[in-house]
Amino acid sequence: MLWISDEWKDYAVLDASGGERLERWGTYILVRPDPQVIWNTPRTAGEWKRYDARYVRSSTGGGRWTENTLPERWQVKYKDYLTFHVKPMNFKHTGVFPEQAANWDFIREKVATAGRPVRVLNLFAYSGGATLAAAAGGAEVFHVDASKGMVAWAKENAAASGLDGCPIHWMVDDCAKFIQREIRRGRRYDGIIMDPPSYGRGPSGEIWKMETSFYPFLQEVVKVLSDDPLFVIINSYTTGLAPSAVAYASDAVFGRRYGGKTEAGELGLPVRASGLVLPCGATGRWMP
Repeated sequence: MLWISDEWKDYAVLDASGGERLERWGTYILVRPDPQVIWNTPRTAGEWKRYDARYVRSSTGGGRWTENTLPERWQVKYKDYLTFHVKPMNFKHTGVFPEQAANWDFIREKVATAGRPVRVLNLFAYSGGATLAAAAGGAEVFHVDASKGMVAWAKENAAASGLDGCPIHWMVDDCAKFIQREIRRGRRYDGIIMDPPSYGRGPSGEIWKMETSFYPFLQEVVKVLSDDPLFVIINSYTTGLAPSAVAYASDAVFGRRYGGKTEAGELGLPVRASGLVLPCGATGRWMP
């Protein structure tokens, strides 16, 4: 299955070739590396010659922005309900994963049509796209990320989106430790979203490895689902991890307890120059 985020106006993949994607973020043009772009097709889009910044990888690891004429940050909007601050960062990121828009719409719709109060937990929540989508649908949201800077950025996005008055609880915490405390507190959630890293460290040096940490983590997360849950969304950008693997793990944990099924697939972005869709990571949506 392929979920395509094709309703952006402030963002577009203009072209993709030779290991890079050419993107428009608002009025600015960026060139960034993309390991999925294994083809080398003619670069016919004129923006290849007049971009505002390009991220170039270093042969020794990492990389840097070159030919950079960008402001420190600017805003992009998604539909009529989300506004993000874009800030070019180290490791090529901008603070927004535009392919996640397909999940944002799904989350907002599921919450808005539930017909009851909904509490949502967003783990490894980054700059808050899923948090804001849930809040826009009317949910009480718990936003958890180990990075104080990313939580602050998510708060800025909430304010820019006019959602800073919503019941959002901002938590700087290690996600595994947070889940254990929630189990002890007896707090339950109707929707859970997670975007676990391939590798990471918590604020106290806790080590996370997707291969060994993910499944035991799911076995704990299921303990904080409510008796009448709406969904669990699992995103993964771990290289080599198939969407079906995410689905199997999800069904083994959430399906075993509640029934239902995980739909798994890729998130994608349309490429304007070719009409093809650029794959951008695996996602699974479990529903009872």
